[in-house]
Amino acid sequence: MTPADASGSAANRWSDLDRPPLNALALRRGLLRPGGLWSSVEVVPRTGSTNSDLVASAAAGKAAEGAVLVAEEQSAGRGRLDRTWTAPPRSGLFFSVLLTPGPKIPIERWGWLPLLAGVATATALSRAAGVDTALKWPNDLLVTVGGAERKAGGILAERSGDGVVVGIGLNVSLRAEELPVPTAGSLALAGARVVDRDPLLRAVLRSLEEWYTEWRRAGGDPRASRLQEAYAAGCATLGRTVRAELPGGKDLVGEAVAVDGDGRLVLATGDGVQQPVGAGDIVHLRPALSEE
Repeated sequence: MTPADASGSAANRWSDLDRPPLNALALRRGLLRPGGLWSSVEVVPRTGSTNSDLVASAAAGKAAEGAVLVAEEQSAGRGRLDRTWTAPPRSGLFFSVLLTPGPKIPIERWGWLPLLAGVATATALSRAAGVDTALKWPNDLLVTVGGAERKAGGILAERSGDGVVVGIGLNVSLRAEELPVPTAGSLALAGARVVDRDPLLRAVLRSLEEWYTEWRRAGGDPRASRLQEAYAAGCATLGRTVRAELPGGKDLVGEAVAVDGDGRLVLATGDGVQQPVGAGDIVHLRPALSEE
């Protein structure tokens, strides 16, 4: 019998033994359960952007909370500030989920969702892959490759009606010669003990469900849900001198001292002022004395 999968033919399935396609049926069996968050799991061979597709589906009323859309390859993956995200087919996890916090969660607390996704992903990767994943404010996932921090993933959240689509891109088996830029990395290059994408995806989604359920149970309060504490503990940005490049060509240099209750990064500047910086105001954030 020929095994069926979301990527199409049997020839497709085994065309790269190092990078087999995801098993959509197994993912559904492992993730969909009565009373759980995840309502559907769809795996497509290729698309432009899972975020764009899921935003459109949500706007058309064709997606419910807990919908998960995964692509084996993205041709127009996006990060913040319209930066592109590209990677070889089946070399990573590229997926989006639809979350609808509901009227009991104040809108101003929805901004914690991408930070929540970062905490959930880092927690899952530590457990499932044995990789220490740090968070670079506001939406980057960092791993250590050859003693240096490298970006292995990113998170993008977009409002869609009464919900939020959260997209996660993660380099899993990307090889050194395939890196798009020298500052990129992957789980494989960071020495992950697991690079099988099926268990990694299940681990991330289960962790995301746990953190989201707790956050919503707490009314979106980042302190009561322990989200603010967990994010600060895993944030590599805190304690460093950074430069926030703001719109209009202005720079703000200071020590990152906290993430406040609104999810903003608080910088202590040289003149003693503590200045909160919102994600929407950031063009780029990096160590002040480095071009990384």
